[in-house]
Amino acid sequence: MGAMTERSVLVVLFDGLQSLDLTGPLEVFAGAARQAGDPDAYRIRTASLDGGPVRTSSGLTLVPDGALGDAATPHTLVVPGGRGTRTPDPGLIDWLREHGPDAGRLVSVCTGALLLAGAGLLDGRRATTHWSVCDHLARTYPAVDVDPDPIFVRDGRVSTSAGVTSGIDLALVLVEEDLGRDVALAVARHLVVFLRRPGNQAQFSVQLAAQTALRDPLREVQSWISEHPGEDLSVESLAGRARLSPRHFARAFHAETGVTPGRYVERVRIEHARRLLEDSADGVEEISRACGYGTPEAMRRAFVKALGTAPAEYRRRFRPQHAG
Repeated sequence: MGAMTERSVLVVLFDGLQSLDLTGPLEVFAGAARQAGDPDAYRIRTASLDGGPVRTSSGLTLVPDGALGDAATPHTLVVPGGRGTRTPDPGLIDWLREHGPDAGRLVSVCTGALLLAGAGLLDGRRATTHWSVCDHLARTYPAVDVDPDPIFVRDGRVSTSAGVTSGIDLALVLVEEDLGRDVALAVARHLVVFLRRPGNQAQFSVQLAAQTALRDPLREVQSWISEHPGEDLSVESLAGRARLSPRHFARAFHAETGVTPGRYVERVRIEHARRLLEDSADGVEEISRACGYGTPEAMRRAFVKALGTAPAEYRRRFRPQHAG
C-alpha cells in the first residue's frame, strides 16, 4: 500500500452489504467536497477484495474502483454493514487486520462493526452497532466494550455507528471536524437531515426500548405516562391509576417492562424534553415545567446525567437552524 493521501476515503465493498450504509456516508463526503469548492477535499474510492462487482442485500450490483490489495492507505477507511457481515470472506478479515491499523481513521456503519471486531480492531475499545446485534457483538468479542444505546461512538481514531442512517450522522461529524460547521451544515440541509444528532442520541424511543406491559392496567399506565410527562408520576400516583398497591405496582411494572417505574418516567421526560428543544420555540424554563422537572436546574441535571450535555447545548447542536 502506498503513502497516506490527504483525506482520501476508501469504502470496502463485499457481497451482502447494506447499500444505505455505503451511499449515506459517501453522499456526505462527496457533498462536502462540492460545498467546500474543492474536488480533492475528499477523494473517494471503493474497493472489493478481488476488484470484482458485488451484490448488495437489496439486489443492487456495485462495480468497485478496484481491488483492496491495490488501494493506497486511506485517510478514512469506511466499512459498511449488511447481511454479508455474518459470514464474511476470511480474506476480507485478513485484509482489515493487516491494513486497518494503517488508516488514519477507521469508520464502521451498522454491522460493519462485526468485521472490525473480527479483525481485532475494536479490542479494548468502546463501540456500538445496530441494536439487533449488540448482544451478539458483545458475546462474540468480549474484548470489545459494546454500548448498545448511542447512534455512534468515537474512541480515538476508531468510530462505530448504529443502524443504517446513523452512518450519515457520523460522516457529518467527521466533515465538521475536517472542513468546519458551515460545510457540514450545508451538506445536512441538502440531504434534508439534522446537523447533527449527538452521538449519545438513543437508537430507540422509550416506547420501543422498553417492553410493553401485558396487563391492561399497566399498559394503560405506560401510555398515560407518555401522554402526561408533566403530571405527578410518582409510584404512589401511578399505582393508584393501576388500582394496585405501590409495592405490587412497582414489582409488576418492572417484571413486565424490564425497567422500574422511576426509570421509565425518567426516560419519557428526557425524550419529551428533547423533542420540545428540537421542535418548539419554548424556553428552557417552560419546557422543564411541561416535562415535570419543575425547575430548569432539575432538567439540566437530568440531561447532563443521561446525555452528557446541558439542555441549551443540546438545542444548539440538534435543533434545525431554521426552526423558531
